[in-house]
Amino acid sequence: MRLVFGLVLIAGLGLAGFAVYMAQNYIGAYETALQEERAKVTAAVPTQEIYIATRALAFGEQIAEEDVALAPWPTQILPDGYFDEANPFFVPTEGPRVVVRAMEKNEALVAIKVSEPGGDAGLTSRLERGQRAFAIKVDVASGVSGFLRPGDRVDIYWTGRIPGNDPNLPVGDVTKLIQTGIGLIAIDQMAHSDSPDATIARTVTVAASPQQVAALAQAQSTGRLSLSLMSHNDDTVAEVIEVDQRSLLGIQKEEQKAERTLETCTIRTNRGTEKIEIPIPCAN
Repeated sequence: MRLVFGLVLIAGLGLAGFAVYMAQNYIGAYETALQEERAKVTAAVPTQEIYIATRALAFGEQIAEEDVALAPWPTQILPDGYFDEANPFFVPTEGPRVVVRAMEKNEALVAIKVSEPGGDAGLTSRLERGQRAFAIKVDVASGVSGFLRPGDRVDIYWTGRIPGNDPNLPVGDVTKLIQTGIGLIAIDQMAHSDSPDATIARTVTVAASPQQVAALAQAQSTGRLSLSLMSHNDDTVAEVIEVDQRSLLGIQKEEQKAERTLETCTIRTNRGTEKIEIPIPCAN
């Protein structure tokens, strides 16, 4: 019995090994055939490596090197304006490109969907995280005679009258520095400063935080705003400035001293027909 059992076990192991061997051969033949078919398809459809997006790109984003990659693309359906090694996407001597039309992952990068090197996609690409665009009405005087350009920085002054009869408040109109070092991102509808000529603008658009936007909106609705152009290399922080008519003319404010009057009390006495009044201190 033991001999029969051993022979059956050996036969079973042999059959199992033979089945594994056959399976390996079958899988290997299948993989070889699959690779051959893929090679045939590749040979039948010629491709060319072009730049594609490695992730979804939103409008206004700057495109970095890790956002693009070279990938094979069928030459028969190459899109217009594609980028490849002969027409590189990145130009080392110029700035990065910006997305002007949203793109999906693995989509081909084409010239119509990106800006020129160093370009932008409008005002939104000029705003930093947490900033908002706000328009300020200006004229020849308040707009520095038209010498403002996108990219300049300005101090903003408010001129108006503070209501109330409080003697501690400024008298007449008052001018106060309310914002300093605010960046300009557009003059009227122009976001570029290519022209060297002065332009008399009706509005300027600034980049500011929501808190600064609220302050500028309140100031614009309650008084007049004037801009003061800063130097490009000026990194100083302006101090608190406030001028009213009295300080402008050098008039010192007189302190009103309240004079205390002492009350006196009298005692009336009669001496015969004569009435006598005697002053005495008043009791509290």
